[in-house]
Amino acid sequence: MRMEYKTRIGRVNRDLIKKQDILKLKENDAIREGASLLQKGEVVAFPTETVYGLGADATSESAVKKIFKAKGRPRDNPLIVHIGEMDQLYDIIKNPLSDTTRRLIKHFWPGPLTLIFEKKETIPGVTTAGLESVAVRFPDNPVARALIGLSSVPVAAPSANLSGSPSPTRAEHVFKDLKGRIPFIIDGGPSSVGVESTVIDIRSGNPVILRPGGVTREEIAEVTGFSPENPDNEDRKKPLSPGMKYRHYSPRTPLYLIEIRDFDKIRDVGEKYKGYNLALVITSETDMVLKESLKSFSTTGIKKVVIGSRNDFKKIAACMFDILRNLDTDNIDLIFFETIPEKGLGEAIMNRLAKAATGKIVVE
Repeated sequence: MRMEYKTRIGRVNRDLIKKQDILKLKENDAIREGASLLQKGEVVAFPTETVYGLGADATSESAVKKIFKAKGRPRDNPLIVHIGEMDQLYDIIKNPLSDTTRRLIKHFWPGPLTLIFEKKETIPGVTTAGLESVAVRFPDNPVARALIGLSSVPVAAPSANLSGSPSPTRAEHVFKDLKGRIPFIIDGGPSSVGVESTVIDIRSGNPVILRPGGVTREEIAEVTGFSPENPDNEDRKKPLSPGMKYRHYSPRTPLYLIEIRDFDKIRDVGEKYKGYNLALVITSETDMVLKESLKSFSTTGIKKVVIGSRNDFKKIAACMFDILRNLDTDNIDLIFFETIPEKGLGEAIMNRLAKAATGKIVVE
């Protein structure tokens, strides 16, 4: 793709971000420039608490098309619309809020939760992939809230990466993927959550988790009193949410999930992959057990990355995409990433890794 833009980066004062001073942030030069570009129908990359987003005016068909072009994103993959204050929601959705929806909003907005609503005509079909529904989120990141508020438009924003690649959690990730494809990146530091928002369809009464994310299944059940369901296969044919249909989050280097049930057999895996440059991403618990075994794991070499305790889901989520991107820059032939329990935030982590992986190895 030919270069269309000289991509610039505008940095935001970290002290203002820590203080969550949205009024002062609206005076920041980078945020003011980003808001101006959004109003002019351009695309802008900006931080959220989940990952960096690539935003455009959700009400402008021509602006939204620039998102798909920059990312190389399939047009049947709907976008999430981000709002900067609650009043914007009622300009986007048709029906009154149910009691369950109000409880979810009260507990999780602003935050990493996306809800599905019936849309008004103000949101064009290109934003929702032709659906009559729209996915809406109120992000918690003060830079995102200041940007959306100052622009005075709802902002459609998928992750700010090339379609299918690992999600960006730092401005430099965005620059590497989209340099020349977009005009401006707002650098607000690393994302704190590290995985995308949870997407819920509550329209039928019982919450259906279309994509696990930063708000856990257990938290949703506690707030709503319902045990969330998963979508059936029919829902996946015409996805209501990002993350339901296409392969996502993949590094260029082949990635395999590795589930270690018998630690004594890990040497067998090493023998099988002799001659490869391997990266092994493991938990600290596994590292303690495998220290001796790994000495003979590969004749060529192994790069070991320890991601912390297997139960420290927040830490793993925050660093996962950064690790995958960093390993892509090394001379690595294969990445093995240890599986973790699929509970709490671990469900979202394993969802992302499963979509990114070429396959799975079980050591038993």
